[in-house]
Amino acid sequence: MTNNRADLLLQSVSDFAIYMLDQQGIVSSWNTGAERLKGYRADEIIGQHFSVFYSDEDRVAGLPERALGRALAEGISEAEGWRVRKDGTRFWANVVVEPIRDESGHHLGFAKITRDLSQRREAEQALRESEERFRLLVQQVTDYAIYMLDPSGNVSSWNAGAERFKGYSAQEIIGQHFSRFYPEEDQEAGVPQRALETARTEGRFEAEDWRVRKDGRRFWAHVVIDPIRDEAGALIGFTKITRDLTDRKNAQEALVRSQEQFFQSQKMEAIGQLTGGVAHDFNNILAAVCGSIEIALRRLRKGDDAVPFLNNAMQGARRGATLTSRLLSFARKQELEIAPVDLPGSVRETVELLSSTIGPNIALEMCFARRVPPVMADRAQFELALTNLIVNARDAMPAGGSIQLEIGCPEMEDDGQQYVRVQVIDHGEGMDADTIARATEPFFTTKGVGKGTGLGLSMVQGMAEQCGGRLVIESTPGEGTTASIWLLTAQSPALAQPEEDTPETEGASPLRVLAVDDDAIVLLNTVTMLEDMGHEVTERYSGADALAALRERQFDLLLSDFAMPGMNGADLIREAKIVQPAIRSAIITGYADLPEGTALEVPRLAKPFSERELGDLIGRMVASG
Repeated sequence: MTNNRADLLLQSVSDFAIYMLDQQGIVSSWNTGAERLKGYRADEIIGQHFSVFYSDEDRVAGLPERALGRALAEGISEAEGWRVRKDGTRFWANVVVEPIRDESGHHLGFAKITRDLSQRREAEQALRESEERFRLLVQQVTDYAIYMLDPSGNVSSWNAGAERFKGYSAQEIIGQHFSRFYPEEDQEAGVPQRALETARTEGRFEAEDWRVRKDGRRFWAHVVIDPIRDEAGALIGFTKITRDLTDRKNAQEALVRSQEQFFQSQKMEAIGQLTGGVAHDFNNILAAVCGSIEIALRRLRKGDDAVPFLNNAMQGARRGATLTSRLLSFARKQELEIAPVDLPGSVRETVELLSSTIGPNIALEMCFARRVPPVMADRAQFELALTNLIVNARDAMPAGGSIQLEIGCPEMEDDGQQYVRVQVIDHGEGMDADTIARATEPFFTTKGVGKGTGLGLSMVQGMAEQCGGRLVIESTPGEGTTASIWLLTAQSPALAQPEEDTPETEGASPLRVLAVDDDAIVLLNTVTMLEDMGHEVTERYSGADALAALRERQFDLLLSDFAMPGMNGADLIREAKIVQPAIRSAIITGYADLPEGTALEVPRLAKPFSERELGDLIGRMVASG
């Protein structure tokens, strides 16, 4: 019964050919798997020698006999090789032959198990062919250095691209550590080891840096390192791909150099345009000032009225100050004092100032919303910007006309902020789209060579943006232009208090003032203004002379220029505090801002200034105690 069950089990196996041979190799049993693999039925093959399953060349070579002999000698014989089916087709087989013995050890025959491994062999062969094709592909690549490293970083493979880039042949470099491709300073800093560690821990390393060829020359490389792991996840090495990007880097650096040269040429061209425009404007101003003063002096000598010409000289000087302020604002060197501004009041004051100089054929019309909240701006810079827009509008209407100044109601924008719009509207020549696009470019002007600096609209735009707003220009050729300044409404409803018409120090007690400036003309005016206010003034032309005066007598105030030879104003004020700790000091300077690194917390007054502005400065100094 047990043998019957064993026979049934063997007959049911179809994936293996399991059969028996006698001592001479004659087939004595045959299962279903053997019939499926070999193609013979049991009645066709039992009694035949098993060598029928071998190819002719294997039979001639004696492989069947050697298999049986090895099984007897070693207890088992296992091999893989080609076998032949009944129809003559071949298949790749795994064959195991074991001797069969009885209980006394007497040899009875052989048990033979055969398995068809053709599909596995085909897959393995396909894999080997694929690997070979990939190896050949990698070897043929010359634009990339593709090679492998062992876990320690030693080179284990080398392609043609690596040889071309690095200069080493495979025989020279395989087995060497890859760190030799790095500059010495990178080797000393441990860069190669960190690259492998990054690839190991993060799964990839990628960088661009300098690498070294065999001959010592450097090249700019893009490097990628990936770890290689086996099926269990153990690290078995790294793949390294390097690309030579030296040509690209050189091209990029050349582009940067050419761009810098281009920007430098643009800068020089802009400076040339600025110089021409500013020189023209200042020459006009100096002609008005010098001519008016000359006429005034002549009239004074004759006893005639010189006031109109002195007023004309003052107006010209103020125009010069306005031009300087415009330049400083453009250069962003002038700090804005942003505070709540009463727009209607500021516009009215600007119109009142311009009404007598804008020209008799230009009418200024104002239209304001009923309730206009204060806006955040630098009042002086806003009025200068408004003046620029009004002058541009006037120039756009050479035959005359009207300019509308409108202030609208507050408007909520997409950014959630509330703005007030101030519009300057003319009905003049207008601008086309290209001109509008360039209107705010520095130095761009449509007024002809030498007729202007081309900084007016640039300054207006800069002022608006520094205050958190913007400038918008809309224009149609032949119909006119609308320039709109949008300004943020103030968080606080408080308005700037109107200034008094007299200096804050009028009627105050006389003060002992030390005035210091290396420019005798400027110092004369400063001293005269101070004396007209009733103060006792001592003048000095250098920091050293001023310190000597401070050691001789006490002063209430020190007013010093900043830029002076030997000792600047900041150093003088610091020394003065040591000599007279109670003295109050201020800087009067033509600089919009003091040089970087000048830590000096004292009041400042910008040149040029009026007697009223000087009086206000002294009032603030006295009030600060």
